[in-house]
Amino acid sequence: MTKIIWKVYGIAKIYLGKLGNMKKISSFDYFKNKTVLVTGHTGFIGTWLSLWLTFLGANVVGYSLNPLTTPSLFDTIQLKKNINHIHGDIRDFKKLKKTIEKNKPEFIFHLAAQAIVRESYNEPLLTFDTNVIGTANVLESIKNSSVKSCIIMTSDKCYDNKEIGRAFKESDPMGGDDPYSASKGAAELVTSAYRNSFFKNSKVGIASVRSGNVIGGGDWSVDRLMPDCFRHISKNKMIPIRNPGAVRPWQFVLEPVSGMMSLALHLRKNPLQYSEPWNFGPNSKKHMTVEQMVKKIIKQWGKGNYKINSNKKNKTYAEAKILILNSIKAKKFLNWSSLYSNNESLFETIEWYKEYSKNNNMKTFSIMQIQKYMNKMNGVIDKK
Repeated sequence: MTKIIWKVYGIAKIYLGKLGNMKKISSFDYFKNKTVLVTGHTGFIGTWLSLWLTFLGANVVGYSLNPLTTPSLFDTIQLKKNINHIHGDIRDFKKLKKTIEKNKPEFIFHLAAQAIVRESYNEPLLTFDTNVIGTANVLESIKNSSVKSCIIMTSDKCYDNKEIGRAFKESDPMGGDDPYSASKGAAELVTSAYRNSFFKNSKVGIASVRSGNVIGGGDWSVDRLMPDCFRHISKNKMIPIRNPGAVRPWQFVLEPVSGMMSLALHLRKNPLQYSEPWNFGPNSKKHMTVEQMVKKIIKQWGKGNYKINSNKKNKTYAEAKILILNSIKAKKFLNWSSLYSNNESLFETIEWYKEYSKNNNMKTFSIMQIQKYMNKMNGVIDKK
């Protein structure tokens, strides 16, 4: 398996000098020259989405606070040079509305959020204000606007998780015992209320999306497994893990991003049919625990070790043991499915951080990973 992955990677590297001339995936061609507003574009997923859209030729308008981490993917690839970067707080309704009125986007991807579970315990009011009122601000701002397609990204933690041992479907009830999860469940309810109250018979498509535990290069957030691993490996320190037996739907960052982009185009064409909640989770039947992931990271990196962190303080922060998404709906109605296995997702992620550690051009490398993923979507590389 490792030899096959290295072979694929070697083929992909040939494209590094030819990215500008390569044919882009036809289903995403519609984004070319279209104005797209991305909230939270300085965040990890938001930066990957914005980079992909600029590569497709879209006119990206970013609305966000400054990156929360140093380093950050946004700064590393110098994305600010390629988009219309607007420094703004999602809680500032007047500025957000003015930004939308001035730039007249056709598409909106709302990703701005307080995204750290443990931080939600420290700042619950900030979490609810950002994740719930921020979502309402977006939806209120697009009434009678140029927007035709709006994607609201929440989280797989929006579900009322009773640890029943099965994957969550879009029809399962919302919930959450911690401030972060509750805020995401509430954001889903806000989205549903606005959709049914103000956009039910309109030509504006509004959908919410939930993804799994997203991994990929350029994530430096605290309390996230992958960046925690690389921080400790680079310093030759033991990797501390809080919940070794926790099962998560790990997936490469471009998987949910491709799902959101596909859904946005479906919404643009047929808003009444696709204005619903959607899951974009991994297909892998072999769901890995946190400890299994760490072992694989150490093995592929070639060094490192870990320890179980038994600090009693961690026990005050409740986290679900099992959290898996059912994405059959997306496969059936959007023809979307996860393309990368757990091993491939890890490989792409670790290679990014390895290239970063060598001080290589990470924008070029990130675009190469996008092109490689697009080629796989088209069946050019590693056909199934």
